[in-house]
Amino acid sequence: MQLALGYWGVRPSLLVLSPSNLNLLQSPNSDQKMEALVVRRLGDPTLPPCAEDSPFEAFSRGHPLPELSSSTSVRVRVAATSINFATFLQVQGKYQERPPLPFVLGSDYAGVVDAVGPAVRKFRLGDRVCSFASIGSFAEFLVTEEEGLFAVPDGCDLVAAGALPVAFGTSHLALVHRAQLKSGQVLLVLGAAGGVGVASVQIGKVIGATVIAVARGTGKFHYLKSIGADHVIDSSQENVIESAKSFLKSRGLKGVDVLYDSVGGKLAQDSLKLLNWGAHILIIGFASGDVPVIRANIALVKNWTIHGMYWSSYLTHRPSLLTDSLNEILSWLSKGLITVQISHTYRLPEAHLAFAALRDRKVIGKVMLVMSSSAKSRL
Repeated sequence: MQLALGYWGVRPSLLVLSPSNLNLLQSPNSDQKMEALVVRRLGDPTLPPCAEDSPFEAFSRGHPLPELSSSTSVRVRVAATSINFATFLQVQGKYQERPPLPFVLGSDYAGVVDAVGPAVRKFRLGDRVCSFASIGSFAEFLVTEEEGLFAVPDGCDLVAAGALPVAFGTSHLALVHRAQLKSGQVLLVLGAAGGVGVASVQIGKVIGATVIAVARGTGKFHYLKSIGADHVIDSSQENVIESAKSFLKSRGLKGVDVLYDSVGGKLAQDSLKLLNWGAHILIIGFASGDVPVIRANIALVKNWTIHGMYWSSYLTHRPSLLTDSLNEILSWLSKGLITVQISHTYRLPEAHLAFAALRDRKVIGKVMLVMSSSAKSRL
């Protein structure tokens, strides 16, 4: 089954390794090479590159450095890139975007400007930047257009900045611009310990909402309490609906105003029982593998608003809104209003271990790949 998720999908220049584009990666006058994680075929991303059935090419430093593709392009030395659930699906061929094989995986990332085209005005060599790409960031260098990069504020860690665009960008646009969450409203977050879940809990608290967070496991429970969730439900120990009802009653609250659902399945279906009249439902993804059914007649009677949230489509349809959203999030990060929880870090040759951590639900927040060649002093 192909599972759609509501984020991700922006392409950088040059890093599709299909035969028609491979020449763009090669410079006849340069013998510089880089590390890159190349998907050679669809398959299980938890298998190491040396395994016979691995989807990845055997790891090496034999990939040519990408050259600047236009007068406004920028080459970034990648410091860190994140793994999202969408990345996991894409390697298996279950995501809605399927680049031609072979290709270099991509996600949100941060790094340092390494080269600029002659018409670039916003950035100089050595500037710290972050952005997002559906392909290309699982490599030491990436080339993209100037307009797609964001300056990382002074004092912000590059690994944290590399974890921010997709998770916090998705949650910010969903909560602030789609559901228009307001101070005093009740936000229910399913899958609250994942990347987008942790982001939505923090954004909800910045706005002033009462946040109910649902996750599995004691460690996740304590972490979500530590970042300000008003009520945390361990779904492995408690009945989610009864626990939420009890909390709402104790606070004199009628129900939930905004449901943030990245899980789907029975949990999402049951959570509809908690929604107020006029509630907003944010459909972020289906990590459970099961797409819930929301009956239209119930939505009509309850005056619910159902929002599909495919984050990267804003780049096509509302690019200025996406840019403003990410700039606000970076501002919040620099002011300490939000924090980025890095659960695990791995080097590029260990990407299969990162995917396994995500698969096994060991991650609280984000799992990151940190490049070997990005000197620690630059982070």
